[in-house]
Amino acid sequence: MWEWRNIYRGLLMGASDVVPGVSGGTIAVVLGIYDRLIEAINGFFSKEWKRHLKFLLPLGLGVVTSIVLLARVIEWLFEHYPGPTQFFFLGLIIGVLPYLTHKAEMKNKFKANHYMLLLIGAAIVASMAFFQTAESEPMQNLTWTGYLLLFFSGWIASSAMILPGISGSFILLIIGVYTTVTSGISDFRFDIIAVVGLGILLGLVSMSKIVKFFLDNYTSGTFGVIIGLVIGSVFVIFPGVPETSALMIVSFIAFLAGLLAAWLLGRVEYK
Repeated sequence: MWEWRNIYRGLLMGASDVVPGVSGGTIAVVLGIYDRLIEAINGFFSKEWKRHLKFLLPLGLGVVTSIVLLARVIEWLFEHYPGPTQFFFLGLIIGVLPYLTHKAEMKNKFKANHYMLLLIGAAIVASMAFFQTAESEPMQNLTWTGYLLLFFSGWIASSAMILPGISGSFILLIIGVYTTVTSGISDFRFDIIAVVGLGILLGLVSMSKIVKFFLDNYTSGTFGVIIGLVIGSVFVIFPGVPETSALMIVSFIAFLAGLLAAWLLGRVEYK
């Protein structure tokens, strides 16, 4: 049976993937489909590919539609209302943590080494807040070396994208190709879209195999790392204390809206 419900999930994941600092993997955790997503990507190359296709195709349609249609909306929000927008995502991420710790059976299964992995995961992502992320101008008149850079950038970004807490867009920003990729999507540069898309596809497949191995064989430890990555992303997204009282009120409302969205998603998705 086709899982058309995944279209709206894909819309949310795609919208988050264009935001530097917000991970599509984190949103998959928020939606309660992270382990199913990893299973589906790996299973697509097995005898049960038709079953996994019914999960992945609607999700992919939602992601692509969101990136094409909502990329400019998200960028506009970050350009004109960066603080409140980040506080909304902050509330969304913090709001999902209780559901995630419940799913991991943290109280019953976590030992000292699992909490240590959690701290390491949080520290790795939180440290990304100190990276220099100055944007570069979009690359023009691309040569084969430029296409090669875009391909491997897509590969690395998607490998990060599938990990909760690590933003693929943020990785593109660090590498210096974020504006090239986003402008290529906005301007429908099919050469850029195809090269980056191929890198993303191969990166998703390779990283999902690694994540699935650890989920299958070291479940509690992997959940410890995932929870840590999500906690660490809070430090990356936090925009600082609002400068004015009016902005503080708006940001607080946006934060509450994010918490409410996480609570509603949790009630719907975590059954």
